[in-house]
Amino acid sequence: MHHKGSHSGSEELYNPVTGMPDEVRRWEGGPKFHVALTATDAPYSKWQCRIMYYWYKKMKDMYGSDMGGFTRVLHSGKPDNLMEEIPTLVVDPLPEGLDRGYIVLNRPWAFVQWLEKATIDEEYILMAEPDHIFVNPLPNLAHGEHPAAFPFFYIKPVENEKIIRKFYPEEKGPVANVDPIGNSPVIIKKVILEKIAPTWMNVSLRMKDDPETDKAFGWVLEMYAYAVASALHGVRHILRKDFMLQPPWDAEIGKNFIVHYTYGCDYNMKGELTYGQIGKWRFDKRSYLRGPPPRNLPLPPPGVPESVVRLVKMVNEATANIPGWDTE
Repeated sequence: MHHKGSHSGSEELYNPVTGMPDEVRRWEGGPKFHVALTATDAPYSKWQCRIMYYWYKKMKDMYGSDMGGFTRVLHSGKPDNLMEEIPTLVVDPLPEGLDRGYIVLNRPWAFVQWLEKATIDEEYILMAEPDHIFVNPLPNLAHGEHPAAFPFFYIKPVENEKIIRKFYPEEKGPVANVDPIGNSPVIIKKVILEKIAPTWMNVSLRMKDDPETDKAFGWVLEMYAYAVASALHGVRHILRKDFMLQPPWDAEIGKNFIVHYTYGCDYNMKGELTYGQIGKWRFDKRSYLRGPPPRNLPLPPPGVPESVVRLVKMVNEATANIPGWDTE
């Protein structure tokens, strides 16, 4: 997709009146999307949401952004102490025991409730997560009825055809119609998500109920459920690898839009990755399960990829500027 008014040449056409490149002056943006993330009231979820919201606010009005409003969909069933800091809608968790200890099953149920209860002005929705940081202004990557999604290398519907067929029957079409995605990050039309979300919830619960599927898909079960639910509704996603990067595996920020810090970053003091072994220097969100990371985390040693350095700097900037950080 090209933004309106963009040109293919590498030359920059300056406008003598504004002093800005014509390309910048002409860019009109796409339809706005509402940023929504599901969260719990656990300290681990809270500190990630605070950092995520900080960077949303910084990027929202920058050139190239189509971000609209923001909602933290809190599926703990009751308000918490971030209600005034972050725009939040409280929804109910799944009934006791239904998630079988797999807290992520609450995500589709939370989206179903949010879509029913909330008044959402934007035509599109970005489904995001607490451990996402906006590293570049995010335009609307969707194209009309086609949502945009990040392709995950470990979501392999075709290789799991036998299991997928339990939920996506042959008359619906080839298993290749199931995109290699999860629900996040996805930019999607609100009216399309309203159709997919209940199916996503039901497929998630059916998958969790099936021992073979539960064992095969494990912690990514709910991602497969979203992919299958979309396919059941005939929805295909535009796959955008630049939607997100994941340190330490992706070394450069480049023109990617979101940093997803789900993996631990472990290095020795020579700047060499020691994955699977705790490094002399490390940043791992799981080190802070019970409370937020301290302000001013030490930067990694020389030689560590730019993506990891930038991640820690962005965490430090947010924690330095968020009031009452250490009280959480």
